Amino acid sequence: MELEIENSIWNEGYEKIACCDEVGRGCLFGSVLAAAVIFPKGLRLEGVKDSKKLSPKKREAMYIIISENALAIGIGIVPPEIIDKINIKNATRLAMKEAMLNLKDKKGNVVTPDYMLIDAEEIDINIPQKPIIKGDDLVHGIAAASIVAKVTRDQLCMDWHKKYPAYGIDQHKGYGTKVHREALMKYGATDMHRRSFLKKILL
Repeated sequence: MELEIENSIWNEGYEKIACCDEVGRGCLFGSVLAAAVIFPKGLRLEGVKDSKKLSPKKREAMYIIISENALAIGIGIVPPEIIDKINIKNATRLAMKEAMLNLKDKKGNVVTPDYMLIDAEEIDINIPQKPIIKGDDLVHGIAAASIVAKVTRDQLCMDWHKKYPAYGIDQHKGYGTKVHREALMKYGATDMHRRSFLKKILL
C-alpha cells in the first residue's frame, strides 16, 4: 500500500497525520471501537492492509510492528447503552473522536495531530480533516488503524466471552451469525447487547 494520499498532505506542510478507522459497527453485541495512528513522516510498513484481508495471526503480528513504529496510538470505545441512545453512526463518530483525543506516544504523552484522515466519516474536532471512502483500502495509515482497532476489539471479545460463554462471542466477535441469533432466542439479551439492533430477532 503506497503513501500517495499521506504524501500529498505532508507536502502541504502538515507533519502529524492521524489516521482513524473503526470496528464493530455492525455487531449485535459489545462496544464499537476506533483506533487512531500517527506514523513518522514518510514511513511505510510492508504488509499493512485492510484488517479484513489479513488472517488473525497476521493481524496480531502487524499490530506489534505498528505499535513499535507509530509515533502515537489512540483508542476510543463507545459501549452498547450509548449506541442505543445516540445510534450507531453517532456512536462510531464519538469513538473516532475519542481515539483522536486519546492519541499518546510510548511514554504516555498526549500527541495532538495537525491533520486527520478518517475512514468515510467526519468528526467533531477543530483540526483539518478528510474523510476517505474505502480508506482502509486506499490509505496506509487508515489500514494500520483498522488493524489496531480489530486486534484490540478481538481481545475485548475474548474477555466478554468469559463473562457470557453461552453466546459464542469468541467465535463471531458479536456479529449476527446463526449461532449468535440462536443463542439470543434461547437465552435472551445480555446487558452487553445492543437492544436497538435486536428488535427483529427478539420479536
